[in-house]
Amino acid sequence: MSDAAVPNAIGQAGDPSRRTWIAITCGAGVLGGVAVAVPFVSTLEPSERARAAGAPVQVDISGIKAGEKLTVEWRGKPVWIMRRTPEQVAALPKLDAELADPKSERHPDEFTPPYARNEGRSIKPEFLVVVGICTHLGCSPSDRFAPGAQPSLPDDWQGGFLCPCHGSTFDLAGRVYKNKPAPDNLPVPPHMYLSDTTLLIGEDKKA
Repeated sequence: MSDAAVPNAIGQAGDPSRRTWIAITCGAGVLGGVAVAVPFVSTLEPSERARAAGAPVQVDISGIKAGEKLTVEWRGKPVWIMRRTPEQVAALPKLDAELADPKSERHPDEFTPPYARNEGRSIKPEFLVVVGICTHLGCSPSDRFAPGAQPSLPDDWQGGFLCPCHGSTFDLAGRVYKNKPAPDNLPVPPHMYLSDTTLLIGEDKKA
């Protein structure tokens, strides 16, 4: 480096106005980085939908007629609420010999809460509340409420659900029939009644 270049470099480094400009430029860069980072971080926060995904779901069941089913979503899963007829409720004990786990004794804590370990797997006999996902490979069974011979069903079919993927069948209490691919009954989610017409799915503190 020449002698003339040395004073010039020193002069640039020692120039107060240049140092000020460098500081401003660096500060702007930092602020710019913060400005970019804030929106990115906000996108990592859970959305309202995500926060609500695990929250209990309140359902008005007053409009469900006998023999009808309502489907709601809880934790991203379909939950079936069926109002069984008196005849359908009365027929449930007659099917025990045909079912793999009629008393819901297999993995009870995982699939059936204590208050649903009965013939109807329910708090109120007329209402069935189950997660509508087959315990075999996670397919969603179809409604087959009408009794009698039907495609893929036995001639003495009493009504229930058929999983079209691999043929598992469930009665109107969500109990799986014997010798089917599904290893367990349909899960009963935690639930309780807030009133005669309001059901809370996802919480059962008062049950």
